[in-house]
Order: sequence, then structure tokens, then C-alpha cells
Amino acid sequence: MKYLHTMVRVTDLEESLDFYCNHLGLVELRRKEAPQGRFTLIFLAAPGNEDAQVELTYNWDPEEYSGGRNFGHLAYSVENIYQACQKLMDGGVTINRPPRDGYMAFVRSPDGISVELLQQGDALPPMEPWASMENSGIW
Repeated sequence: MKYLHTMVRVTDLEESLDFYCNHLGLVELRRKEAPQGRFTLIFLAAPGNEDAQVELTYNWDPEEYSGGRNFGHLAYSVENIYQACQKLMDGGVTINRPPRDGYMAFVRSPDGISVELLQQGDALPPMEPWASMENSGIW
């Protein structure tokens, strides 16, 4: 067996692409429009890690999705957890679980999907403002 991708349904394609590509740093690998099924599939991956893909599924006919938390989460390792979180905050993304431990943080996509960020290698030494930052919302 080989891991292929994780599918996430999205309600606003442009808002989701902004989050996953412009803020998280994923890149679009391919896109499939299916007029007969009235949906669009967009496959994303972290640069250099194209084997771990996220499939954004956008259904053209409006649907309400709830319970994004019951999905679980997507997880990505980052070179510097503090820099990654600062970049997300600078882009207007709420850090739901700050990296107080220098190792792990959580954010949520526009559709409520939890995204876990993990420090590559060992945890970084705790530092402010992260060490004393409270959780925000659910993660």
C-alpha cells in the first residue's frame, strides 16, 4: 500500500486556496474540473514532499459542512515552529494552540479543519510570546 492523499471538502475555493497555499505554503500540483459531477478537485502538497497530498474537494452546488473537528487533523513538520506561526499570524490566521512547548501548534482552515504544525527534530527552547500565549477556540 501507498499513501495517496487526504480529502477535505471546502465551501469557498478561493479562501481555502489562500489559506493552504499563501499562508501554509502548500503548492498546487494538479486540478480537475468535473462539470458532469459539478465539482472541482485540487491536489496540494508541501514543496519537496509531493507524496503527501491534500485533495481539496469543492462541490459547485452549495452544501453546509459541519463537524470539521471530527475529521481529525492534517499534520506538517516545519523548520522553525515559531517562524511558521508568526508568518501565519501576520497573515491573519489565528493560532488556536500556540507552540508553548517549542514543538507543536494547531491552526484551523476556513472550513474548520485542524492543521497541526510540528517542529522538525527536537523542540525549540520555549520563548515569548509563545510560552505564555493562551489557547484560542478549539483545535
